[in-house]
Amino acid sequence: MKFCSQCGKPVIQRIPEGDNRPRHICEHCDTIHYQNPNIVAGTLPVWDDKILLCKRAIEPRYGLWTLPAGFMENGETMEEAAARESIEEANANIELEDIYTIISLPHVNQVYIMYRARLLDLEFFPGSESLEVRLFSEQEIPWQQLAFRTIHYTLKNFFADRDLGKFRVHTHSIY
Repeated sequence: MKFCSQCGKPVIQRIPEGDNRPRHICEHCDTIHYQNPNIVAGTLPVWDDKILLCKRAIEPRYGLWTLPAGFMENGETMEEAAARESIEEANANIELEDIYTIISLPHVNQVYIMYRARLLDLEFFPGSESLEVRLFSEQEIPWQQLAFRTIHYTLKNFFADRDLGKFRVHTHSIY
């Protein structure tokens, strides 16, 4: 950040009084600009023993496979964001279940929150951000073509938990 979004004057970076982290500060209007992580909300949609994956039609990772997920918007809940992304990317009719993974990515200032979800029908089709959407069994997952480590982590844990017959919340940090 180089300029204040309040008054347009240059900002400096320093630790404000009573804080413990450097912040962008406007010395003209005294605005402190806090920058916080973005939340990525998504789903792990299941039909019988298969998972719905989307082939990305956008960068980053164009042409690679992912679960339906994206940035949470202002004014929506995590549940609304996860359901919206499932519709936007896969036109998937889902029923949200529990939070499944919470993954911190401090190097890119993101937190992934993925829900388990049940597909309600097979009427899904690619949205504007997907080239293709398809159901995969565990043996069919294109592990080498997954777009993000967060997706790999979520899927690996899902299949392990499914084999154990018990799902729990998984937390992880990827640096």
